[in-house]
Amino acid sequence: MVLVNSLIFILDMKLDILAFGAHPDDVELGCAATIAKEISLGKKVGIVDLTQGELGTRGSAELRFTEAENAKEILGVSIRENLGFADGFFTNDKEHQLEIIKMIRKYQPEIVLCNAIDDRHIDHPKGSKLVSDACFLSGLVKVETELNGVYQERWRPKQVFHYIQWKSIEPDFVVDVTGFMNKKIASVMAYSSQFYDPKSNEPETPITSKNFTDSVEYRAKDLGRLIGVEYAEGFTSERYVGVENLSKLI
Repeated sequence: MVLVNSLIFILDMKLDILAFGAHPDDVELGCAATIAKEISLGKKVGIVDLTQGELGTRGSAELRFTEAENAKEILGVSIRENLGFADGFFTNDKEHQLEIIKMIRKYQPEIVLCNAIDDRHIDHPKGSKLVSDACFLSGLVKVETELNGVYQERWRPKQVFHYIQWKSIEPDFVVDVTGFMNKKIASVMAYSSQFYDPKSNEPETPITSKNFTDSVEYRAKDLGRLIGVEYAEGFTSERYVGVENLSKLI
């Protein structure tokens, strides 16, 4: 291990799933129960935050970092990194794509999870397209990258899935996460600066209402209802979702 800017980077760790979020707490809100379930099945999962969420009305970059680390421990993910892109102002250009490609090649995930394709916050669809484009470019041998002075081999994830955020986008598939909602809620509420707190004197935002906090559970309940389970999380896919056979469907 090497210590860089107070972050521990674990070298040569292959992950099964790498989840990207434009801000700390995006991944937790979008797909934390799915991540918790995959980890329980023995999968190695990591999270990469694109920004520090420094433009958030409440809290600070430093506090968000601490909250993100607490959420990481709750979920049991193997690694969490922050790329330090400019909150609100990062763009889908070569410079930013290369930084994400470095993460993809470093951890070589089979599956990448990323932001919603369309959403209220401008960083969410931007982050969604940025990560998706980087996943494709990461598979090109003539796109050369180095990390810590070491040349990286090309790597393209087998699947890129987008979790659902503020908007109620129609999912292409849903995952039964019954039994894992407690971990999801705990990981979300690890960001105590961001969500409902009746004792807070800070300004109200669209995500600080009790209704928003409650929506994390009732959306999962509704998706679960539609497939006959208690809780579910929805995703969209960039290509057709294939199944091995009809008996694998819920």
